[in-house]
Amino acid sequence: MRRSTLALVVPFLAALALAGDDKAGDKKPDEKKNGDAAAKEKEEDDGIPTEDRKAGGDEKKRYLVHGPKKDAKEPKGGWKVLYVLPGGDGGENFKGFVKNIRKQVYTDDYIEVQLIAPKWTENQGIVWPTKAVPLDEAKFTTEEHFDAVHKEVTKDHKVNPKYVFALGWSSGGPPVYTLALSDKSPITGAYVAMSVFKPKEYPKLANAKGRPFFIDHSPDDKTCPFRMAEDARDTLKKAGAEVEFVTYEGGHGWKGPIWERLKKGREHLEKYAGK
Repeated sequence: MRRSTLALVVPFLAALALAGDDKAGDKKPDEKKNGDAAAKEKEEDDGIPTEDRKAGGDEKKRYLVHGPKKDAKEPKGGWKVLYVLPGGDGGENFKGFVKNIRKQVYTDDYIEVQLIAPKWTENQGIVWPTKAVPLDEAKFTTEEHFDAVHKEVTKDHKVNPKYVFALGWSSGGPPVYTLALSDKSPITGAYVAMSVFKPKEYPKLANAKGRPFFIDHSPDDKTCPFRMAEDARDTLKKAGAEVEFVTYEGGHGWKGPIWERLKKGREHLEKYAGK
């Protein structure tokens, strides 16, 4: 196997292993086991630079900006943006996998922004606390974290407001629903995988009208019940959203033809965004 191929495969397989055990409140994975070193090596060679930023200078409001490619020209309508809220502990350990999504699925006119979930307590039960689902120890909500990051991203880059998407899986799914259903949200489409759906905890279902949602879930999932994904599909459709629903075998985690589903999700969001 050539070195370039190995550099791509190792972090990908490591990320799949992490995602398979993706539960809210999981402890930080052992970096010696998650292929982080290999992921960093790949990142240096993939032509997609990563900036480690802190919104407003706040150490807890960390985010990573993947892209644009070196010497890339600004698109005529501005950069498309994908915000990613990882599952598990929401930490930096998914950086290699998130960058791989950018490389395998999203085109060069996209910037990918990965939020890093703040660590408030040693055994944190709520990875991404929101206004409706707070954490006593948290100094700010995920909505505030996102708003601060989005403000900086739009200041640093010309952003195409039609294409501002969010991707979240497992513990990252609920905050993505929250952001996408908030009043005057800049999020124009959302991809949610292997997660729960609790509509009473989200701002306004009426805000789903006309907005695309892509729901990706396994019927074999024992961590996040499949019935919740079906409820999300039916509830959002009833609210007027453009919903596409796909399934895969293997249970909780990124299993099966993930790039194919992610590409299908991107196409769905692009098709209905801003209409």
